[in-house]
This record gives sequence, C-alpha cells and structure tokens, in this order.
Amino acid sequence: MAIECEADFIKVNDKLYPCTVSVAMDLIGGKWKAVILYHLRNAEKRYSELGKEMIGVTERTLSLQLKQLEEDGLISRKVFGEKPPIKVVYSLTDFGKSCIPLLDAILKWGNEVAQQKGEFTNSSV
Repeated sequence: MAIECEADFIKVNDKLYPCTVSVAMDLIGGKWKAVILYHLRNAEKRYSELGKEMIGVTERTLSLQLKQLEEDGLISRKVFGEKPPIKVVYSLTDFGKSCIPLLDAILKWGNEVAQQKGEFTNSSV
C-alpha cells in the first residue's frame, strides 16, 4: 500500500490534502514557484537577479511567490543592513534542496519536449 493510501487525507501545516501529489503541487506548483527554486538551486540570489533571470514574471508575482516559498520553508530570506538600501538574498533551505532531484527531472523532461515538439528561439514572437 502506498503512503497516501494510509488515510483519506494528509494534513500538512493545518491544511488538508486528498493525496500526497496535492501536497507537492501546493508547495511547488504554479507557473513560477518551480522556476524560482530552479534558479536558486546552485546559489543564493538577490530579488533583482531573480527578476532578470525570469523573463516574463511581474514584480508582484515574484514577490508573492517568494513570500509563499518562504512561508512553506522551501527558501530562506536573509536581510543585510538596517537602513536602505538594504541587501536581501534568497536561498534554498535544506527542505528546498530536497526537491532538487525533482527539479532536475522536470528540467530533463522540459528539454526533451523542447527538442521534440518545439524550437529554441531568442524572439518572444
């Protein structure tokens, strides 16, 4: 029997989920969360660095997704200095690092899809 079949629901951080896939997708699902984690997998980054690397994400969305990832314990936010301009860096926590194999698998699959069904281009049109 699989772990998710041991009960009707899984309770994580006071939220109920119908299966373990739902837990995982709540933590890293959506258009930008996995992309943020991917960009933090090798080094800590400042907010502006993430924004430059993630073409198409709005400042509001990036800010909200970073906040959610921090609340869920996948990333940490370190603030340096007390007066503006302050330096803020984001990095993966140990919990966040535990999803690197998953990110690597998503990257591999995405590369295969791009090669088989798409093309690499420098134009957004």
